[in-house]
Amino acid sequence: MRYSIYFVLLLTLLLYGCGPRERAAQLEFWHALGGPLGDALNELIAEFNQQHPDIYIHAISMGNYTALSQKLMASIQAGTQPDLAQVFESWTAGLVAGGVLVPFDDLIAQDENFGEEDFADIYPVFIDSSIIDGKIWSFPFNKSVRILYYNKDIFFRLGLDPDSPPKTWKEFREICRLATIDMTGNGVPDQYGTTFATSVWMFENLLLQAGGEMMTPDYSRARFNEEPGVIALEHLNTLLNEDQTAYLSAGFEWQNDLLASKVAMVEGSSVSAVYMQQAGIDFFLGMAALPVRDTKRNVISGTNICIFDTEDEVRHRAAWEFVKWFTDTKQTARWSYLTSYMPVRRSAFEEPQLSNRLRLNPEMADVYDQLSHATFEPPIQEWFEIRRYLEEQVLERVLRQRIGAQEALDNAARRLNQMLDTEDLDTPFQID
Repeated sequence: MRYSIYFVLLLTLLLYGCGPRERAAQLEFWHALGGPLGDALNELIAEFNQQHPDIYIHAISMGNYTALSQKLMASIQAGTQPDLAQVFESWTAGLVAGGVLVPFDDLIAQDENFGEEDFADIYPVFIDSSIIDGKIWSFPFNKSVRILYYNKDIFFRLGLDPDSPPKTWKEFREICRLATIDMTGNGVPDQYGTTFATSVWMFENLLLQAGGEMMTPDYSRARFNEEPGVIALEHLNTLLNEDQTAYLSAGFEWQNDLLASKVAMVEGSSVSAVYMQQAGIDFFLGMAALPVRDTKRNVISGTNICIFDTEDEVRHRAAWEFVKWFTDTKQTARWSYLTSYMPVRRSAFEEPQLSNRLRLNPEMADVYDQLSHATFEPPIQEWFEIRRYLEEQVLERVLRQRIGAQEALDNAARRLNQMLDTEDLDTPFQID
């Protein structure tokens, strides 16, 4: 009996010693993910904690990005910021100016297990979006591209090849016309070609595809109000108001409408696939790269991860160990498979999960290839602030025909330029 008690005590000590309280570095990681995305993240973090007995990552979800930004701002002002957090590119410049981040450069230079081969493996757009003033201040975390979802059953019924989605704006418009059908004869279509919300991300992609730019290379002036910006808005206007093969939807209603076969095609984030699969799909779903006009250029979305300066090099190195592990080939492939976020590395496609996905869905190769033509939003606080104006005062009003495209874009450009002229670009991180 006495030996049994000793054994229980020993087992308890061993188990307690494996817990977070006994680890050399216990780190807080703040994020905004929930649902199936949060579940996937927790699964990977649990695996990291198990494999790294000296490090414990305590992940705390803030529920959404607004709450995350507000909590980060408050913690920075109080000097209680976490060790790691998700950040958008437009937040990072303010965080750098505020002196609260640790650059990755020194941590990488001290790491014998990370070098030029790793950088060559990572898609350049991810590293480029992390650099400010020549230093790497963040690292890619949950990145997505915009893709085309389409109902293969509808394509088949229309006499179209279900495995040949539209490649150009012109083809997209033609299929929208074919797919918009008044089945009851009451003068109102029961099925539309497409639907879309007033999305700045959608506008950004159309702008680049039409040969335009969001801003000048030094981010000192707006350029989205040039001719390609007008072309982008007129493309949406044509579908919505001239052809009447599209309608406006709010939020993520387009997902439900696609699942209900009310529309043939929609554009959305690559991550939307996870939510639609969870809801249940009763038709053959196609996923393809965005239809293009003049270029294949597109904009990545999502956040990076940053390390906050805690003045503790042990914690900084432990944080880098987690970032390095999470973005390594095996983990980034698994993360992409579980969530439909984009893999950080090209070598991820050598992993069975993604190689099998491509074998079963060859059209996905074009989706992933968008990373080779991708860019990112202007990494400045002013762009984060102008996005809401673009959505509410430009897209919403132009598409509802309350203002002309050129006038609306000029108003937005003037507003952004005034912000750039009057605001200190080195102001600390702020969120309205």
